[in-house]
Amino acid sequence: MTLTQSLLVIAALIATSAFFSLAEIALAASRRLRLRQMADEGDARADRVMRMQEQPGPYFTVVQIGLNAVAILGGVVGEGSLSPYFSRLFELWMSVEAAQTMAFLASFITIIAVFLVFADLFPKRLGMSDPERLAVRMVGTMQVLITAFKPLVWLFTHCTDLLFKLLRMPMQRDDKITSADILAMTEAGARAGVLAVREQQVIANVFELDTRLVSSVMTSRDRIAWFLKDDPEGVLRARIVAEPFSAYPVCDDDIDHVLGYVDAKDMFQRVLSGQPLSFDQGLPLHKALVIPDRLSLTEVLEQFQQAHEDFAIIVNEYSLVVGVITLNDVMSTVMGELVGPQDEEQQIVKRDENSWLIDGVTPIQDVQRALDIDTLPHADEYETLAGFLMVMLRRVPKRTDSVSWGGYTFEVMDVDSHRIDQVMVTRATAVGGAAASG
Repeated sequence: MTLTQSLLVIAALIATSAFFSLAEIALAASRRLRLRQMADEGDARADRVMRMQEQPGPYFTVVQIGLNAVAILGGVVGEGSLSPYFSRLFELWMSVEAAQTMAFLASFITIIAVFLVFADLFPKRLGMSDPERLAVRMVGTMQVLITAFKPLVWLFTHCTDLLFKLLRMPMQRDDKITSADILAMTEAGARAGVLAVREQQVIANVFELDTRLVSSVMTSRDRIAWFLKDDPEGVLRARIVAEPFSAYPVCDDDIDHVLGYVDAKDMFQRVLSGQPLSFDQGLPLHKALVIPDRLSLTEVLEQFQQAHEDFAIIVNEYSLVVGVITLNDVMSTVMGELVGPQDEEQQIVKRDENSWLIDGVTPIQDVQRALDIDTLPHADEYETLAGFLMVMLRRVPKRTDSVSWGGYTFEVMDVDSHRIDQVMVTRATAVGGAAASG
């Protein structure tokens, strides 16, 4: 075989090996969501690729047969065709035996390098760039090869399946998509500029609804503005001016005996039309939606949808009122930083680069996000910053008490009737574990 013929054979082997490398990486890297989209658009080949992904054994068996066979043939042809030329070159500087040894090594390294670049690295990087498009183009040829090598495919596939069974490993690809997968995709999209950072944060907040309890965003009991059923009009007017909200619970004797709620819009309409503000003179009293305090925000949304309400009373296991929540409270949680100070009271105020003033009832997830803290100790035992301090101190905090964690110091600045109003958070110079002081 002449040098030209040998080089042509080597080029053909490289092309064959590149085809199998490309087929391998294209199937492995193809995203099922993208393939499903292509199938829905009418590309029947995408369905065939997805079926291959569900049972990839025969496909990869053919790939490995092809790659190994080509590698062996490439070594044989390459060493036999290139060694004589390298040998003649090396004989100019060394003995015949040494020249033959060096010629063999030079031929071996040359063939390996050429196959590595053109039959492995380049095809695989090419396949990663657009795997779905390449996979659908190559699936037909691969199915023909699977049929052609069916006896060998059957033998090697069954041997591999037996090994998987002995090791008790899953034999099918798991294509279940989790919330973590979606969040990872949106984060990648934000880094690539496809999604705005704020848009990505809204998506992340939506997934948080299932893990955040209603108590993390409710208006707590001590902050509820409520009416007694027999309050005179003057009291109602004064309460609305002092504490403007969208709805007010109406109670009998005390806040734990809720009769219903009054909508602020109804009150404003009666004021504008000159009608009296009195429950015994036509001011409408709506039936209150009552929900337990252990619901997640996702469950709260479902309750709102089923009851066609946007206001709810929250009670604990002893049927005592612990807070109220509105649909706007939940939506504010979803919108996060997109909600400006004019829409809600700021609970986290950044004083400078290393200090924050935070309300004690701020949800702990919001605190972690603002401070860029991944984890906190005993995270399942509290919902707010005040709860975190109580758990860490193992008592009701008092003014000047402090806790250090993750490079931050949390100092209690103001306490009102055992309620933590304000906490000063400062970034510490040294990052360490947790410490509490009082």
